[in-house]
Amino acid sequence: MSRDNNIAVDIQNVTKMYGDVTALKGVSLDIRDNEFFTLLGPSGCGKTTLLRVIAGFEEISNGAIILYGQNIANLMPNERPVNTVFQQYALFPHMNVTENVMFGLLRLGQDRANAKTRVGEVLELVQLSDFADRMPSQLSGGQQQRVALARALAPSPKVLLLDEPLSALDLKLRQAVRLELQQIQNQTGITFIFVTHDQEEALTMSDRIAVIESGQVQQVGSAREIYEAPKNKFVADFIGKTNLLDVSVTDLARGKGSCILPGGVQITCPAAEGAHAGSGHLSVRPERITITALGKGLVQGTVARHIYLGTDLHVEVNLVEGGHVTVRMQNSTQIQIPKVGQLVCLDFEPNFARLLVD
Repeated sequence: MSRDNNIAVDIQNVTKMYGDVTALKGVSLDIRDNEFFTLLGPSGCGKTTLLRVIAGFEEISNGAIILYGQNIANLMPNERPVNTVFQQYALFPHMNVTENVMFGLLRLGQDRANAKTRVGEVLELVQLSDFADRMPSQLSGGQQQRVALARALAPSPKVLLLDEPLSALDLKLRQAVRLELQQIQNQTGITFIFVTHDQEEALTMSDRIAVIESGQVQQVGSAREIYEAPKNKFVADFIGKTNLLDVSVTDLARGKGSCILPGGVQITCPAAEGAHAGSGHLSVRPERITITALGKGLVQGTVARHIYLGTDLHVEVNLVEGGHVTVRMQNSTQIQIPKVGQLVCLDFEPNFARLLVD
């Protein structure tokens, strides 16, 4: 049984083997009712495999999958109250939009009149009411994606699984559809489980995120928790951009740690659970670092290059003691940009840095 009535999907110690290869290694996750939950990780990390075992397209080797109190691990895909939106939309080219969305409802035994009413409801939800008679070849990529979403929503599944459904869209359209997906999830109250390797998608869309690497869950939390308080080096480096400084950790107590920075300055800052004394890594986000006058910062280095990004400028600095740091600055006529080759000092608030577990 699920451990909490508020839990939609309770994944309990799930392992998936492909011969001698372990794709999922004892994964346990609680996904809440009416939550936009994202599985995030690099290609090959196991996130799509996890989605497929929830859908029933793959059998698990060990563990249990509880959906609203029912163990569904041994149910066939068509017996599970879930639906999937795939990366490839797989619309029937010989059917118009209405027929594509209605197809699954008729297969489930709904009469045509009720099915047509439901199709009208979901097409309105995805803003395609005016395209009901169009053929897939007459639709843009974004419109085809919405048809696939409408088709998956039509049977009113308890859980909707989305396997990188935005990856085929261009950047501006992807950004627009992200907002639409959030609105649809809020309107329907259906639990969404979204798979992506795109950190920005995960950060902007999710109620919570599970970061996965090598078949194991590295951290679960809100976008802010994952970004501001990563548990280990992998999470810090994968989510957004960060600077990892080699430091010597001298003391740890009550979630704080003292460490010696390159160049010899000692600071005290937050520490991830499991951080230990000795050699370690300090994570500092590029936007948390400022360039200051010589003698006023924590570390010193030479400007190596500028990277222009429109609203932002990244200044890369080679540290005197070895290693390099990226500083993110907003482009402004009020900011004096240091020249390439210039010796500078870098400063940051220790409370916004974090000692990590390797």
